[in-house]
Amino acid sequence: MAVVTRRSTMALFSDGGSHLSHCVRIVLAEKDITVDIIDTHPTDIPEEVSEYNPYNSLPTLVDRDLALYDAWIMMEYLDERFPHPPLLPVYPVTRAHTRLLHKRMERDWGALIETIKKGDKAAANKAAKELKDNLIAIAPVFNEKPYFMNDELTLVDCCLVPILWRLPALGIDIPNNKQTKPLHDYMERMFKRRAFKASLSEQEKEIRPDRVEHK
Repeated sequence: MAVVTRRSTMALFSDGGSHLSHCVRIVLAEKDITVDIIDTHPTDIPEEVSEYNPYNSLPTLVDRDLALYDAWIMMEYLDERFPHPPLLPVYPVTRAHTRLLHKRMERDWGALIETIKKGDKAAANKAAKELKDNLIAIAPVFNEKPYFMNDELTLVDCCLVPILWRLPALGIDIPNNKQTKPLHDYMERMFKRRAFKASLSEQEKEIRPDRVEHK
């Protein structure tokens, strides 16, 4: 475990193009946490990060003498340290179910995103189609509850919305029809949230410039 003594305030080394970094930024914004967000390119990571993180990866969260380098662990830590508003269910069974949803999302959809970004053309096209089909298949779920299988915003939403925001950059267009309307309505609600807007990096704003307010 890394022991950090240099920083006296919370800092997040964040990749402005990564959905994992975006997840953490959404949690920070939802809880209105004061943090120094250090926009970091994955091919030009400062040497300072390696002092905190043995894997020299992004995102990396530094909070006083603690350094975290797994996005989900960061999100749970922030939810426990700053409990309002809560982003994990209170009851153990529901909380475990939420963790499983995240695990499946990151293992299945996260892998597809990596293939789309880094695979050859054939593999990327196949992965994009699979991700699109998966999202269309779950669209009716949003008819049942306002958030992803929950009445309240949870960490799972904080992980899902960055993926949905990136669909144009991934070459995925979800048709707007009777089946997918609940998903489109969900995206509309989430993209309008104050915290979500505050979480966007400059790179992410370029993905959907028509949805970004210009001052």
